[in-house]
Amino acid sequence: MATMDEIGIVMPAEKVSSEEVGVSVKEQSITDGRDDYNNYKRYLQNLEYLKVQEEYIKDELHNLKKEYRHAQEEVKRIQSVPLVIGQFLEAVDQNTGIVGSTTGSNYYVRILSTIDRELLKPSSSVALHKHSNALVDVLPPEADSSISMLAADEKPDVAYVDIGGLDIQKQEIREAVELPLSHFDLYKQIGIDPPRGVLLFGPPGCGKTMLAKAVAHHTTAAFIRVVGSEFVQKYLGEGPRMVRDVFRLARENAPAIIFIDEIDAIATKRFDAQTGADREVQRILLELLNQMDGFDQTTNVKVIMATNRADTLDPALLRPGRLDRKIEFPVPDRRQKRLVFSTITSRMNLCEDVDLEDYVARPDHISGADINAICQEAGMHAVRQNRYIVLAKDFEKAYKNNVKKDESDHDFYK
Repeated sequence: MATMDEIGIVMPAEKVSSEEVGVSVKEQSITDGRDDYNNYKRYLQNLEYLKVQEEYIKDELHNLKKEYRHAQEEVKRIQSVPLVIGQFLEAVDQNTGIVGSTTGSNYYVRILSTIDRELLKPSSSVALHKHSNALVDVLPPEADSSISMLAADEKPDVAYVDIGGLDIQKQEIREAVELPLSHFDLYKQIGIDPPRGVLLFGPPGCGKTMLAKAVAHHTTAAFIRVVGSEFVQKYLGEGPRMVRDVFRLARENAPAIIFIDEIDAIATKRFDAQTGADREVQRILLELLNQMDGFDQTTNVKVIMATNRADTLDPALLRPGRLDRKIEFPVPDRRQKRLVFSTITSRMNLCEDVDLEDYVARPDHISGADINAICQEAGMHAVRQNRYIVLAKDFEKAYKNNVKKDESDHDFYK
């Protein structure tokens, strides 16, 4: 027989009484309420646990800050002066290394954990603890050197127009120093190497140092000035190290210009030295020769040297490749004296009776420094007389005071 479902007859559902429905809803609400209460209690417990953790973390953070401040104070105490200056030689591991002291001894020392290991390079200057010789600080590269660059506000205010005459010398030094730094492509296109060094030589007072000041004023390159006698130090090895410092500083700040005044103090002709001092000076010269034309060559570092004793310089320094251009500064001739007089007196208040051509035509051999001294002395005569105008008699007195009658030629250092 076919069932009722197959025939399509649907029996009506049994009716549920409202009382049974109410009882089931009430039981469900009681169960939900218990679950909410249990969740609430669990959340409260978690909150209490998190609060305890927060207090614990705050205490730990406070203790760590206290230990950090204590460690900082300890590091400052260790790094307190006086400290011993040394030289880092090599690292043995992360915490120890080998350093050399100023006494010449090498030490195996511990390295302070707060020091940046990237700064520990061979030959870098370091500070050592005075008792334990532990390495406690790394000094800047130029900290132990008297060599420094001229800052922008320290450059001389001498321009090329402030130098009377010397037109040929100005052109030659600009071609050899300024042009290769600013227009290096010109030399590259032609296929030649620009000059590396320039020697300025001539009698004293003829404008060598002043022209170097003008180069420093006009160039945007780093300018390093040093006197040759500064390389002669008390301890052996200090002079060559200073030469290396000069060229290292120039390479780090390239393009750069190095000006060494009075180069004859360290670059005289070599001979069989009998004393330690002479041998040390010759070592300085050898280091200078190596830096100028050794394996580590740089095209964007130019060297200018000045001397009034060019005849005493070592031939190895004068050869092409080191000092490619030699610029002579002779005693001014009549035209040069006229230009120097006009340049210096352009800022002075002269009387109409002052005839500068009279002093230019005199046969005395005077340098640019002598002309400047004459003009300054003439101005001082006017100041003594409470005048604002310089008269011809002031120039005459100044000329007689500064120029001595000498029949012999000014052949310096024969």
